[in-house]
Amino acid sequence: MELNEFLSSTLKDAGYGGAEVQKTPIGTKITLFVIRPGLVIGRKGSGIRDLTTRLEQQFNLENAQVSVTEVTKPELNPNIMANRIAQLIERGTAFRRASLWTINTIMGAGAMGVEITISGKLRGERAHFEKHTAGVIPKSGKIAEEVVRSSINSILTKMGLVGIKLKISVREEIPRDFDLNTESQSKSEPVVENQSETKSEPVVENQSETKSEPVVENQSETKSEPVVENQSETMNTSEDKKELSDSDKTESKDIINNEVKEIAVNKSET
Repeated sequence: MELNEFLSSTLKDAGYGGAEVQKTPIGTKITLFVIRPGLVIGRKGSGIRDLTTRLEQQFNLENAQVSVTEVTKPELNPNIMANRIAQLIERGTAFRRASLWTINTIMGAGAMGVEITISGKLRGERAHFEKHTAGVIPKSGKIAEEVVRSSINSILTKMGLVGIKLKISVREEIPRDFDLNTESQSKSEPVVENQSETKSEPVVENQSETKSEPVVENQSETKSEPVVENQSETMNTSEDKKELSDSDKTESKDIINNEVKEIAVNKSET
């Protein structure tokens, strides 16, 4: 807490948004989240060198390593937005106007919900608080721990000390259920490969083996050659029939002639 207060007071102009401290065997690693990292680093790294020496002396840190990262969406960082409200109130802006302006900017950045609580001697000698909300903010449960980000700041005015408490619920931090669809897609891909392997290739081979070659051989064996032989036999039989019919006709003519001669002889005798 002392480190956070020191950094927020020294890095107010740079837009301080929080810090992460990690203790390693080599030393202490401190990561600063800032809107304008150029102000923290300084010319040729002079600012960050002075800051590391001050941190080592005041907080007894061994081999402090300070790194600065830029905040991509400052509207979703509660520390930055609480500092902005404090700066607006210090300049003389009405607290309601300042809170409503921050709510509009945060919701416009894509937040799920915002809650701003301002307490202290706001309009008179008697202290009270006002709460301004927008959207949805979970209050309890695991989802409240994962989604909601909060920050507390205070400023000293002519009337007295004013406290600012800001909560932002981030839509991107919600655990999503549709991640399971990636598993179903990964399962459906091998099924398509199996279909192509099992259906397409064997069917073509079986058709070529079973249908094309045997059918041609059977047709050539059964139909072409026997048909020619049967035609030759039928032609021979038709010729024999013609010869028989011619011989029958000649015999019938001879019989008729003989009968006519006999009738003529009988007439002559009578």
